[in-house]
Amino acid sequence: MTKQIRLNAFAMNCVAHQSPGLWTHPRDRTKDYNTLGYWTDLAKTLERGRFDGLFLADVLGVYDVYANSPDAALRNAAQTPANEPLMLIPAMAAVTQNLGFGVTSNLSFEPPYPFARRMSTLDHLTGGRVGWNVVTGYLDSAARGAGKDKQTAHDDRYELADEYMELVYKLWEGSWEDDAAIRDVARGIFTDPSKVHPVHHEGKNYRLNAIHLSEPSPQRTPVLYQAGTSPRGRQFAAEHAECVFMSGPSAKVIGPRVSAIRELAAEKGRNPAEILMFSMMCIVVAPTEAEAKAKYAEYRSHVSHEGALALMSGWTGVDLARRFRGYRRHAGSGTGQARPVQDGVCQGHAAGEAVRRGAREAGCDASGEPISGEERWGGVIPIPERV
Repeated sequence: MTKQIRLNAFAMNCVAHQSPGLWTHPRDRTKDYNTLGYWTDLAKTLERGRFDGLFLADVLGVYDVYANSPDAALRNAAQTPANEPLMLIPAMAAVTQNLGFGVTSNLSFEPPYPFARRMSTLDHLTGGRVGWNVVTGYLDSAARGAGKDKQTAHDDRYELADEYMELVYKLWEGSWEDDAAIRDVARGIFTDPSKVHPVHHEGKNYRLNAIHLSEPSPQRTPVLYQAGTSPRGRQFAAEHAECVFMSGPSAKVIGPRVSAIRELAAEKGRNPAEILMFSMMCIVVAPTEAEAKAKYAEYRSHVSHEGALALMSGWTGVDLARRFRGYRRHAGSGTGQARPVQDGVCQGHAAGEAVRRGAREAGCDASGEPISGEERWGGVIPIPERV
């Protein structure tokens, strides 16, 4: 049986998403991230290239764990500034016919009632091409921005997310009957009130007594993505997700995560084969392998190690400025890039290199176990004949 491959592009409404420093490359256009033309051009390119969708990352809060300050993130545009991603989608949908849009939105700081309407609106405007990547956040800076001292504990956020999903399902699926909006011009009746039902919910985290504000959209419930592979995240994915986004250096690392989610889905009565798994991969292409390697080296020459460390510190919650002492910005460099200083502990340059390349290129998995060349996804730079 022929297998299908599904391709999503991965982007974020910011300058430096996954590759801090690359914005300084003369051909890089991410400096124009705050213009519609940048995004509509991207959407048209992806549709022309037969991509299935564009997956938009997002994060609330700033990366201020590194050196206990947002300065490194700000200097290097490391996911800061970052604009709202949902507003991009109607413009991109208007210039495409088939491209899907998976958008990340944090449920921890917005009530389900207005969010459900926003997603229904996007589903209408895209003709049923929108998906929601369900996240609960991870940065304490976001919690402080929402009036809290710090993030809610990891597993407790998933408990809140389960109730959130219960409530948006009720709004999307249960408030309006399919034929409630009758649009009867002759009688002057747009909606049959008897076919619109209030949603009543009394839960631990949310209370609601209201009708959904949008008439049924093409999908009602958007395609649901989930990106966490922690034990609790896998449970959530098995319960709710239609697509799971994950990253790892090889099939050896990804495989057990995929199997765990599928097994949990089967236990919940779902068909595990219906859950689509998307694994992140960075591909550099050129007419020849030598040219592809040269292009890759050129891209690497623009890296910002400080920006990479700022991101990794935020992702892990570990201040790598303290772990990797002897790392400072080199005032004499024309680029303003950070430079390492030997101190007998560890060089920030080496840490930044590891973050920038990723463990897969370094030849180890998440536990540090070596990966063979055949298994290492980051070790191959495809040329057109191979793609």
